Amino acid sequence: MSNTALLLIDFQNDYYSTYTDAKWALSGTETAASNAATLLAAFRKQSLPVIHVRHEFPSNDAPFFLPESDGAKIHTSVAPIQGEPVILKQQINSFRDTELNNILKDLNVDKLIIVGAMSHMCIDAVTRAAVDLGYECHVAHDACATLELEFNGVTVPAIHVHSAFMAALNFGYCNVDSTDKLLDLVR
Repeated sequence: MSNTALLLIDFQNDYYSTYTDAKWALSGTETAASNAATLLAAFRKQSLPVIHVRHEFPSNDAPFFLPESDGAKIHTSVAPIQGEPVILKQQINSFRDTELNNILKDLNVDKLIIVGAMSHMCIDAVTRAAVDLGYECHVAHDACATLELEFNGVTVPAIHVHSAFMAALNFGYCNVDSTDKLLDLVR
């Protein structure tokens, strides 16, 4: 199991509806983070690698995750502890223009359990990129969150957005399962 890492993507204050100044609250972030915290505790107990990723836009004209803002900070529910790397990204894909791949290689990681937000953007992008780089990936569907989207005059509920992306990842890229099932990989 020592070659498996937990990758926590963008669990940042601006995504939490319970965060007073949230700029981009998602549907179900708190539940997703609670499940992610369960995985995080299991990884820490086993002394397995944990990597946090947080997004920060390069300028203040972004809709959320403003540079050096409280909204761009990792939420306390899954906050890193000393020794856990935190990757700062400015792209959707956590591997793009970051040291993520180098850190994973240095840790001799070849399997990832991925959690975070948003299901249809950063989770989708990092999972597909990781598979393309040769990693075996597992996504905890109940530890990911997203929001409703609109396309061509049709509003797509968050649960449908999330389900469609989890189904697509499970179909051709990785194992998508519940937190409880993925805990079996850690035990």
